[in-house]
Amino acid sequence: MLYHLLFPLHVEYSFFNVFRYITFRTIYASITALLLCFILGPWLIRELSSHQIGQTIRRDGPERHLAKEGTPTMGGLLIVIAVVIPTLLWANLSNPYIWIAIFVTVGYGAIGFLDDFKKVIRKDPKGLSAKAKFTSQIILAGMAATLIYMDIGIQDKVSIPFFKKLNPRLGILYIPFIILVIVGASNAVNLTDGLDGLAVGPSIIAAGTYMLFAYLTGHVKIANYLQIPYVPGAGELTIFCGAMAGAGIGFLWFNTYPAQVFMGDTGSLSLGAALGVVAVMVKQEIVLVLVGGVFVMEALSVIFQVFSYKTTRKRIFRMAPVHHHFELKGWAEPKIIVRFWIISIILALLAISTLKIR
Repeated sequence: MLYHLLFPLHVEYSFFNVFRYITFRTIYASITALLLCFILGPWLIRELSSHQIGQTIRRDGPERHLAKEGTPTMGGLLIVIAVVIPTLLWANLSNPYIWIAIFVTVGYGAIGFLDDFKKVIRKDPKGLSAKAKFTSQIILAGMAATLIYMDIGIQDKVSIPFFKKLNPRLGILYIPFIILVIVGASNAVNLTDGLDGLAVGPSIIAAGTYMLFAYLTGHVKIANYLQIPYVPGAGELTIFCGAMAGAGIGFLWFNTYPAQVFMGDTGSLSLGAALGVVAVMVKQEIVLVLVGGVFVMEALSVIFQVFSYKTTRKRIFRMAPVHHHFELKGWAEPKIIVRFWIISIILALLAISTLKIR
């Protein structure tokens, strides 16, 4: 919006020429997201508390979590607002990638909101049924995948990290592949959201990493130099990722241990889906497994635990997801959180290295 209002003025006032630069608009989208969180955060926490929208704690989980009973949840609303509004303000709204990213973020946020609403307000501990939740995710991801493949026409090649010439074409199978990436990323972040700041920290790191990928992918000279796919217009997603990183940092201000508010499914599903759809549109889908390695580790721990118990009646971990395993081993919650953040930073650096190691 600001881009469309102010950039045309550069003809008469040269100062407004700065709005042509993606880097400038990304910085201010991040700052805007951060300020929105700081301004709206205290109000939202008060509103959630006054309406008794508090977290229900599982009785079969670590005992220390029982003290968190009643902490305001559905704080993911703050994340969605702080991502969408700065993107609308600072991005080029004629860019289709921006609208697809917003559509997926808001859509998955709505699914998470309905789930949280049923759990917290309707007092239904099950929330949305697994079938309804999963079906909704697939439908939304399928709509986004169809737009990406059929309308925008992004190449159906998949880049394999560390291999320069290994770019398999999937054809029409690229659509289910996109669905898998978006749905998988969304649920992986959702499973990670179990400790104060545990999910949002790696999300900030992943958003920052994809902010770099988006800029490089959308710059023809740099993309050709690095021999990575060039996607015209994808550079505008740098602004979206910047807003996501800013929103994550702003939310972390209130979500850091001990948390004043939880993001709930409203935040975790939307953050994961946003990362997934951006990874697809900047042609760095497989690298998301590395960038979001903590999310992958958490999801796999649940899969392995369930499979092991159903087949052998034995558990691999004391409790899944794996962060609860470390809790039950006696690790302090802040120690688990910070160590997982450190792992995320290391994995993000390795992911960035794939741009040159080929």
